[in-house]
Amino acid sequence: MKRLLALVMTTLMLLSVLSGCGSTEAPAADTDKAYNVAIIQLVTHDALDAATQGFQDALVAELGEGNVNFDLQNAAGDTNTCATIVNSFVSNDVDLIMANATPALQAAAAATAEIPILGTSVTEYGVAMGIENFSGTVGGNVSGTSDLAPLDKQAEMVKEWFPDAKNVGLLYCSAEPNSQYQVDTIKTMLEGLGYTCTLYAFADTNDMSAVTQEAADHSDVIYVPTDNTVASGTGIIDGICQAAGVPIIAGEEGICSGCGVATLSISYYDLGVATGKMAARILKGEADISTMPVEYAATSTPKYNAAICEALGLTAPEGYTAIG
Repeated sequence: MKRLLALVMTTLMLLSVLSGCGSTEAPAADTDKAYNVAIIQLVTHDALDAATQGFQDALVAELGEGNVNFDLQNAAGDTNTCATIVNSFVSNDVDLIMANATPALQAAAAATAEIPILGTSVTEYGVAMGIENFSGTVGGNVSGTSDLAPLDKQAEMVKEWFPDAKNVGLLYCSAEPNSQYQVDTIKTMLEGLGYTCTLYAFADTNDMSAVTQEAADHSDVIYVPTDNTVASGTGIIDGICQAAGVPIIAGEEGICSGCGVATLSISYYDLGVATGKMAARILKGEADISTMPVEYAATSTPKYNAAICEALGLTAPEGYTAIG
């Protein structure tokens, strides 16, 4: 009887093992895993802050409270600090890096080819990553979201507000390749609309005042692109251009709030949310970052700065919303 009972138990155990081996059911997800997500933000200003907040909010919503740990570091506008920060992320073997702004993305991509990297607040990925004939997908371990509002519509905005202007100054930081891309692109568009365009490039905040003054002295209107250095120095630019009576069309809302009269605005918070949702799909194994195309803001809204418009005696055309 003991032998028979042992034989029966052995047979049942064997059948159980064989049944498990033949199963095609995927293993249950590790719902207790806490992902370590690193965030490098180039500098503090409203647009980048909103993108970071949207990213964090979306990732927590997707993964659940307590299932994601954030390491948020700010480079204070220093590209060398970007490299130091991302190298520490790589040493800590984080699960994913979110790079907020072009220099942060470039530093992260140079530091690792293994850890997934999502950029946000990056205008043109082909320019940022040195990819000719960019098709929309970076490949490798990099993807993300772009903050590029349509440049053709921005050129049309200049025409809508200032149809009688002749000279447009394009003011930007030459150290930011995506700023160079924007002004080169919109220059051709504006010249097609009959304007004479001049580039006014400053290297950093040290020569911003002098270059801005030169632009104000020789321009009827100034265009500034989505530019992190400009965003950090809107007070300087506004002090010079308002005094000279020269209006500014800005590439994004944060800059317009500080020194512009009008902009074609996107929501940086929503851009961050879209990036967070991409991160969740990657971390949960639902998407391969190497095949994920860069995503763009779904909508853009024409907005105006009521205070500066009033100071310069300008009235916004119909269809514009005041920046709140």
